[in-house]
Amino acid sequence: MVNIIETTALSFGYGRHKKVLDNVSLHIPEGAIYGFLGPNGAGKSTTMRLLTGIIPEQGNAIRLFGEPLRQQMPGVFSKIGSLVEQPALYLHLSGIDNLRYIARLRGVSPKRIPAMLELVGLANDGKRKVKQYSLGMKQRLAIAMALLDEPALLLLDEPVNGLDPNGIQEIRQLLMRLNRENGVTIFVSSHLLPEIEKMCTHVGIIHNGQLKFEGRMDELSARFATANIVVTLGDAVRWAERLEPLYPGLMVLHARQIRFMLPTKEAVPGMVRSLVDAGADIYELRMEGGLEDWFMSLIDTNK
Repeated sequence: MVNIIETTALSFGYGRHKKVLDNVSLHIPEGAIYGFLGPNGAGKSTTMRLLTGIIPEQGNAIRLFGEPLRQQMPGVFSKIGSLVEQPALYLHLSGIDNLRYIARLRGVSPKRIPAMLELVGLANDGKRKVKQYSLGMKQRLAIAMALLDEPALLLLDEPVNGLDPNGIQEIRQLLMRLNRENGVTIFVSSHLLPEIEKMCTHVGIIHNGQLKFEGRMDELSARFATANIVVTLGDAVRWAERLEPLYPGLMVLHARQIRFMLPTKEAVPGMVRSLVDAGADIYELRMEGGLEDWFMSLIDTNK
């Protein structure tokens, strides 16, 4: 698979003693939605600024579309749409006029503006002043601006920061539609793990400037192969005594819940069948784990 972004041992520091990135090697395949995860201060925004040329790299570690970034500046950015930090919008102008301004700067035909407004769900709001827009509408307008010249790659730094749950859902659905229907490769940095888990095909996890994991979501899941299952049933203590020989390490959480530690997810159906066959009344079964737990395990330096 062709990588649309590659970095090789990318390092960066502010001054002599402040090293922000330490040998970060990224591989973002064409057609992916790649989630770049890390706590605040991990190096996500610095990486984004380096990829977009906002700050110059201190080596020659970045390749976009298979070629070194330095050799393609500034022409390569005609193939890239980006939204880094807060969108720069003219609040006293309408959504359409904001797009007209960007179209003129980039030499793009203004005939594309209605299609962009339709794409981001603002077709009925283009004539409204941007100061009347909600935060989610402003984010969608900024994405429309980034998409005006039909980029192959979209770089988004914390695109749902400050949005309410409805706005977050709107942006997520928009990005997935752009990827699915328009074939846009999306590189999105975020610290909102549930959104990344719902949306992304690939993930990179960074902590203290170092890459802790990179790969497909299913590869990350396979790395944490054990399954913790919480079962709600009638009498947890009585059932725990009966089941301990079969499932060593089980734990009674309270009077009606037991946590089972199984070697793999494939062992879950057999465990449920054994409980039902033994006469247990199961009220709820919940699998612990997921991206949040995997993320915390990877960045926890004590583990």
